[in-house]
This record gives sequence, structure tokens and C-alpha cells, in this order.
Amino acid sequence: MDNKRRIKIIGTGFYVPDQILTNADLERIVDTTDEWIVSRSGIRERHIAAADQATSDLCVEAGRRALKNAHLEVKDIDLILVANNTPDTVFPATACWVQAKLEAGTVPALDLIAGCTGFLYGLIVAEGLILSGAARRILLIGGDALSKVTNWKDRGTCVLLGDGAGAVVLEESKDDAGILSSYWKADGTLAELLFIPAGGSRRPASLQTVAEDGHYMYMKGNEVYKHAVKRMSEAVEEALKKAGLKKDDIDVFLPHQANLRIIEAVGERLKIPGEKVYVNIERYGNMSVACIPVAIHELRQHKRLKPGTVTVLAAFGAGFTWASIVYRW
Repeated sequence: MDNKRRIKIIGTGFYVPDQILTNADLERIVDTTDEWIVSRSGIRERHIAAADQATSDLCVEAGRRALKNAHLEVKDIDLILVANNTPDTVFPATACWVQAKLEAGTVPALDLIAGCTGFLYGLIVAEGLILSGAARRILLIGGDALSKVTNWKDRGTCVLLGDGAGAVVLEESKDDAGILSSYWKADGTLAELLFIPAGGSRRPASLQTVAEDGHYMYMKGNEVYKHAVKRMSEAVEEALKKAGLKKDDIDVFLPHQANLRIIEAVGERLKIPGEKVYVNIERYGNMSVACIPVAIHELRQHKRLKPGTVTVLAAFGAGFTWASIVYRW
């Protein structure tokens, strides 16, 4: 065992809504086909939140399951950190709604908004807080209800998105397991390539913003694709370098599940064998910050994360933001 302090995941859980929207369903909503969707994204179905379900509702259930998986209760947590991009309300933070529903007393609760990279940003923030002594255990949840900000008339975006939440419980590691290295960056000059134009202080809600569909997600897909491939590849290489590892040392590569074409392009650019790349996008679509924690839980369920397994996580999202984490189980 080395002397480096690090944090590790001690519990995982996730929740997706019951309602499933298939490609066949989308064919009746927008001008598209199952073949078109699968060939361009790899997605076959996605889960959609009910009319009365908000992001906090998804996060609460994922958080409860992660706590149960860690054999802990909410009283054992020192901070609730919720990465999301579809908050219940402008304020208070979605984390506060989650805290109330979990009956967590007065434990601190805050949101982290960093596009689809939010969960990885959250891991890096949690690492700093735990190792500084500010918190002993943190419940980190990544959840989004993207269907609430989806323009169902725009086939370029509506076929990609799904709703869900994933959660992890974190504490300081007592062995060699945990985060080995991380790398995170952002470029706000490209923000308007992927954003929701209205609803904030720049363009408050009005009859005009509603009429202009300004409260839905807007994306320049081709531009996002190019930046995502370049930056996710860069992030993986830099994180590996900081960990003193090589690409051959990767046992499992877990990229953000935005689009199968992006995942394959990053894998090819990094020369990572396809059998090492975990993909579940066909069942969930792009769940934003929920993609990686949901996949982590599935990998644990499938017994693919044995002690010593080196996993590389990578994400890219609105902002633009991008990050990668090297993690040893």
C-alpha cells in the first residue's frame, strides 16, 4: 500500500422512471425512424419521468438505494451533493429538496451544475472536501429530467435524451482503492453551442421566450461531436499521465453515454479495445450526469469491478466542460 490519501466509492444505486419511450414511439411523435435513430446514436429506448416527477424525485430514490448498498443511513452522511442540469427550481438548490425528502435534518446540501460532466466534477470536489477534513462521508448524486427541457419537435435532440439518476457514497480509502488521478477543464467561449437560451437572468421567462421555444435545449450537434471527441480523448490521456499509467493498463473504459458515435470515435482515437468499453446507451439514451453513476452500479452488479480493476471515467458536456478520472477498485 502506498502512502497517498484518496477517496473511494463504498455504495452505489440508481433509479430510472417506469415509463419507457421506444424509437417506435418516437416515430409517432416526430419525423424519424428506428433505423435513423439507431444508426446515428445507438439508442433504442429511454426512460421518461412522469408529469409529477421532478429531478429531485429521481435523485432521492437513487440516493436511498446507494445508502442501502453502503449499509448506511442518511444520518451517517456529512454532505449531500447533487450534480444536475435540470433543477426543480431556480432556487433553492435541488439538493435541498432532496435533503428534505431524505429527512436528512440539517446536513449541508448543494448543487453542482457542469453539464454532462457534472458527476465527474462532483467526484473531484468531493475528494477535496473529504481529504481536507470538511466532510467524512458524502452522498454524491447525479440526476436529470431532460425530458422536461426537450423540444419534442426537434428530432436532432429529442431522440437522444432520457431521464434518470445515479448515486454513490464516498469516504476516505483505507487501502489502495479509490481515485488515482483526475483532470478537469472548461471553455465557456463555446457555451452557446449547447445551452437553454431562456429562463435565467439573461432572458427571464416571458410570453416571447415561450413562443420562441427558448426554454428547451438547443444544440449544434456537429460542433458538439467534434469537441467532445477531442476533449474526452485529451482528458483520458492527461489523467492517465497523472496516474503514471498507460492505455494498456485500462481494464474498463466508461465514457459518458452521449452518443454511440462519440463513444466509438473516442475509443478508436485512444486505441482502447471495444471489449474494454462499457456501453449501455441503447437502453437509457443520454441521461446527462446520471450516465456514469448508473453505469458504475451496473458494472458492480455484473461483477466487472473486482479489486484492482482500473477504470477510466470520461465525460464532456455543456459549458463546455470535460473531465476524466482514473479509479482503482
